[in-house]
Amino acid sequence: MPLARADLETLLRSRHLDRTLTTALAAPEPDPEYACGPTGVAALDARLGGGLPRGQLSEIIGARSSGRVSVLLSMIAAATARGELVALIDALDMFDVESAANAGVALDRLLWIRGHVVANPGMCRDMNQRALEQAIRALALVLQAGNFGLVAFEAGEAPAGTLKRLPFTTWLRLQRMLDGTQTVCVLVGPEPMARSSAGLTLQLGLAGPKLGAAPSSGARDSGRGTRFSPRLFKGLDTGARVIRARARGFDDVCVCVSTAAC
Repeated sequence: MPLARADLETLLRSRHLDRTLTTALAAPEPDPEYACGPTGVAALDARLGGGLPRGQLSEIIGARSSGRVSVLLSMIAAATARGELVALIDALDMFDVESAANAGVALDRLLWIRGHVVANPGMCRDMNQRALEQAIRALALVLQAGNFGLVAFEAGEAPAGTLKRLPFTTWLRLQRMLDGTQTVCVLVGPEPMARSSAGLTLQLGLAGPKLGAAPSSGARDSGRGTRFSPRLFKGLDTGARVIRARARGFDDVCVCVSTAAC
């Protein structure tokens, strides 16, 4: 069943966040520090001019294992460390709490809304479309509630085609809710969703001569691509391309975001 507003209000009150239902967001601070929300990745924030813009709909896109979840967890950890409230609409119910805690996320400042998109729906393909629409409704309710520093919609493993079938007006409506607020809203998926209504898009992929290019076999601690020691996986170097939709262009310089195996 769709997540009703009353259900969301009950969840917020149970987490002592009910003041967000009636408290209007303060006017944006003139200090440029408050114009964006840092991702927590120093090299990436430097390229972004401080982080993702507040009051805008932005995206983190990339294939599986491109680093999109690592960047998302870094963003959530950085936001909760600043004392901000964070809401995560987990469309496929794939959020790993233990990984989040290890990444430094303050779980007591996180509202986790779990979805139920089915990876293999069989003949009932419209089941996923309905589930995804319910997750979008939950996202809209959270944005209407207000006072969240970061709101993330995570649908990185959604079945092919389900996101594309969402009407474009969906993203325009969400952007209107964000206008004039201090909320960073980020959509996480395998490909662009919000199109021209997005504040900016971070396209992630393995670092190499071209973003997403496969690293050469046998690479060892080269600083690009996949890093190995003799028999141990040491991590990945992920490149991030910044695409600025409103400027109709992109920053072609790739910033390496290193991840490490734990």
